[in-house]
Amino acid sequence: MLRTLRSRVIAGVAVLIGIAGLSFVLAAQPQGGAALVEFTADGKLKLPTGYREWVYVGTPLTPNDLNGGEAPFPEFHAVYIDRESFTHFKKTGEFRDGTVLVKDLVGVGTKEAPSGKGYFMGDFNGMDVSIKDSKRFKDEPGKWGYFTFGHKPPLRKEAVMNNAAACNACHQNNATLDWVFTKYYPVLRDAAPKSK
Repeated sequence: MLRTLRSRVIAGVAVLIGIAGLSFVLAAQPQGGAALVEFTADGKLKLPTGYREWVYVGTPLTPNDLNGGEAPFPEFHAVYIDRESFTHFKKTGEFRDGTVLVKDLVGVGTKEAPSGKGYFMGDFNGMDVSIKDSKRFKDEPGKWGYFTFGHKPPLRKEAVMNNAAACNACHQNNATLDWVFTKYYPVLRDAAPKSK
């Protein structure tokens, strides 16, 4: 009898742990899909994967050549948005709670190609991630959290959220819509609902 009671208690604890773990995973995933991003127990963002299969929105470039040799972000910024957020944006013109934007930083490679002179992508050299989450980032302006995995290889496997002054102030003062630089992303500009 004692053995049966002990077995039931152990089974009950296992079920509770499973439910808690499932709740943690579900908090970071879209409806009916796999987790977009994962966080460690102490709130660090894990290096995202699979985002290059999301919707590509654009690639701004601010090369050193055009910025006196000292551009703050001298790379191509290849930006992706998760599919569910893109679908929501097309319908509403707004970024839903749970939106994830991943910015692959790609160095300038060659400046000549068979097509002519220009700026051509080199190697991946960094990654930044923006996440809109009104629960996790409830005290941040616009409810956006910003993460940097480094701007030169090797990238960190986990990142702490950047200080709001480091990213959010620039986004708040200069971004086109809801802390996002939509004016530089032709896919978002084209997808936004047109007013009649």
